[in-house]
Amino acid sequence: MPTIAEFDGIRVCIYADDHPPPHFHILHTGRDVAVRISDLAVIAGSLPRPILRRAIEWAAGNQAQLALRWLQLNEE
Repeated sequence: MPTIAEFDGIRVCIYADDHPPPHFHILHTGRDVAVRISDLAVIAGSLPRPILRRAIEWAAGNQAQLALRWLQLNEE
């Protein structure tokens, strides 16, 4: 599980050989949220709003990097 970024106690990860749709995981205090890369919608899990908001703000500025990393880790 490569860590893409770490900030404010938040880890952003993308798992290799993961299922579609392309998504990343936000990990914080033992909780895991999956977020679709294309529209930054939460597809599984939950986090406190301030933590989720901070992670989504980061992702909005790094969507291209997330999409590229997903492809690198999940090529067939």
